[in-house]
Amino acid sequence: MSKRRPTYTKEYKLAILAQVNSGVPVAQVARENGLHPQLVFKWKSDFLEDPEKAFAGPGNPYKDQAKIAELERMVGRLYGENEFLRKTLSALKERMDEKKTSFPSESGTK
Repeated sequence: MSKRRPTYTKEYKLAILAQVNSGVPVAQVARENGLHPQLVFKWKSDFLEDPEKAFAGPGNPYKDQAKIAELERMVGRLYGENEFLRKTLSALKERMDEKKTSFPSESGTK
């Protein structure tokens, strides 16, 4: 059975670094959060190297792409339903007009 490597969000990493920057020892922060101290040091060095690009990993692009694809499918389905309803309404209006013109008015006939 393979172990999956945990992934941490940018916000989580920044929160850990905020604790370290507030004066809490790295060892204590790591212990409280179930992290290896070396990982916290790596995050700190990555952040100090380039704060703008630190932790700019892909996040989870699959979830974003899947959500976009789901919404595109929904738009397509709704467009199809809308077209079907538009055509059906048009056909019903034509039938109603035909029925109105095919029956003579009953006023005056007894």
